[in-house]
Amino acid sequence: MAGSADTVLASLTTLRLGGPARSVVRCDDTDTLVSTIRDLDSRREPVLLIGGGSNLVIGDDGFDGVAVVIASSGIEYGVDGDRPFVTAEAGTDWDALVADTVAAGFGGLECLSGIPGAAGTTPVQNVGAYGVEVADVLRSVRLLDRATGETAWVGPEALDLAYRTSKLKGRDTHVVLAVSFWLNADGVSAPIAYRELARAIGVDEGGTAEAASVRERVLSLRAGKGMVLDAADHDTWSAGSFFTNPIVPEADAAAVLARIVARVGDDVTVPRYPADAGVKLSAGWLIERAGFTKGFPGDDAPARLSTKHTLALTNRGAATTADLLELAGRVRDGVRDAFGVDLHPEPVFVNCRLPR
Repeated sequence: MAGSADTVLASLTTLRLGGPARSVVRCDDTDTLVSTIRDLDSRREPVLLIGGGSNLVIGDDGFDGVAVVIASSGIEYGVDGDRPFVTAEAGTDWDALVADTVAAGFGGLECLSGIPGAAGTTPVQNVGAYGVEVADVLRSVRLLDRATGETAWVGPEALDLAYRTSKLKGRDTHVVLAVSFWLNADGVSAPIAYRELARAIGVDEGGTAEAASVRERVLSLRAGKGMVLDAADHDTWSAGSFFTNPIVPEADAAAVLARIVARVGDDVTVPRYPADAGVKLSAGWLIERAGFTKGFPGDDAPARLSTKHTLALTNRGAATTADLLELAGRVRDGVRDAFGVDLHPEPVFVNCRLPR
């Protein structure tokens, strides 16, 4: 599918991958976004919604329809009872929103600093990092119902939020127009539940700190893993964490852990965390112990694991989506062969899929 420079979708994703769309429409405000979606849906045009493009893997053939870029922005603060909150239009840059809340003297979102993408995408996959996820702080979401054309605010209970997913992910029934988050007054952070961050800040797990100092440390930790966007650094040409941390059902956990220990040795501590109805394992740790080290498969490969973090699959500048998917399939299969654990991709795939 041929396309001009202004319809190629690679420039709209953090992976810098993806072929052309039939056309691209940019919506700079919410009213335009709503009217555009209503019009396209009335004409039954295929629509691809693009927020920050940080969680999209778009096929080399592109998308045979209209790509709608959500670029609406705006931040407002309010108080509900005695609790402060912030509301952002869907296209607002996520890290800019976090920075604004911290600069305004509030806490609550600082652990989610440095995550690329738009605010409207965060509830879709229940974004999370350093012990905090959107489900912990979400107040409400304004949605456009594409079946009826109506808009309404809904609470988090309507979204079926779970680990890196929601009822919105992978579906095209609704469009996020705006999001609202609870904040902490007096610049107090969310409880520091992530051990690496707690140690870096110098507080006990579960303790709190000044939101500004937590944000600064989170950004530093993320940058060290290539997880803060930098156009000059190919380690950041990624979709962030490509695989979710696998949750092994409780009934299978003992056998899986025994298989892991048999490979790595009983003197190695296997990272594990409690999860609903099972045990959560570290995808990055499993990938590395299965033999896929940082930078795999080597300097000449167009798509490689990040040289800073094994959980990120990166475009070294000349990769195709096919290159990336071939690498993802090798990693997935290697972890399954080594440990009997299935890894599941976190990004949304458009006109492409992992090899079987």
